[in-house]
Amino acid sequence: MNRILVIRGGAIGDFILTLPALKLLRDGFPDARIEILGYKHIAALALKRFYANAIRSIESASLAKFFAKDSQLPAELLDYFGAFDLILSYLYDPDEIFETNVKKSRAETFLAGPSKLDNSEHAAFQLARPLAALGLSLKDPAAHLFPANDDRRAVSPLLEKCGEVIALHPGSGSETKNWPIENWIKLGDVLLATGRDLMIIAGEADTARMEQLKAEWKGKPVRFAENLRLPHLAALLEGSFFIGHDSGISHIAAAAGTRCLLLFGRTDPSTWAPANDGVTVIRAPSGSMELLEVEPVAAAVWAAIGW
Repeated sequence: MNRILVIRGGAIGDFILTLPALKLLRDGFPDARIEILGYKHIAALALKRFYANAIRSIESASLAKFFAKDSQLPAELLDYFGAFDLILSYLYDPDEIFETNVKKSRAETFLAGPSKLDNSEHAAFQLARPLAALGLSLKDPAAHLFPANDDRRAVSPLLEKCGEVIALHPGSGSETKNWPIENWIKLGDVLLATGRDLMIIAGEADTARMEQLKAEWKGKPVRFAENLRLPHLAALLEGSFFIGHDSGISHIAAAAGTRCLLLFGRTDPSTWAPANDGVTVIRAPSGSMELLEVEPVAAAVWAAIGW
């Protein structure tokens, strides 16, 4: 295996959950050139950071032709796919149309990831299962990120004159996964009263919540890290204590080695929560985030970091 291509779309959390499978490939074929075809802003987490030698954007109109039967396939992409000894694809392809078309490139080995995950075991094990065909078996479902020194330098201004940092990410990709913003404000006030520095993490989907928090905590020792590049975010979270929801940002935090307290609702954490040491999960009563009170969350924080 001299050249390996991993095709991975999906959201941030999906990508992080696939990292243990990527590590199996990297460890199993340490001299291979591994490339990722995916969303470049997400795959950047792996680029020249242990996992991947190169990345390529999945957002190509010509790639869509590989999902149509009897399509005139672009010669450039056929040559591209044909240059790999192994292609591991996690694209949704229940009728195997994409797989059939890619195999026309004469790529030597094609492995298809599971088209749908269930709650039978942790997602990382399910995503690594296709690699059993290569004699590779996953033992540890924990994902790990390896920020570069340039990533750390990029976020160093945000950490200047900070004491012990507690990072909060009060958003997620789904409003049903979010703890009420009023509870985040109450928890933040409790933490601020003990002299802790707060770092609020925000992405594009969190704008409304951020504006409310900025107004609430104006003039207080609260810093806001908004819309950072994901490799920089991983570097920022190293060494902090992180509190968040079932979200891709939480997976980044755990994979960066951060101690985490994660608030889960209806999602089953035995399948979807980060499997890293130092991750504590609190389930909302009856799966309803509105029923999760501030007191048990604050108690879990103190149990983890002390007063």
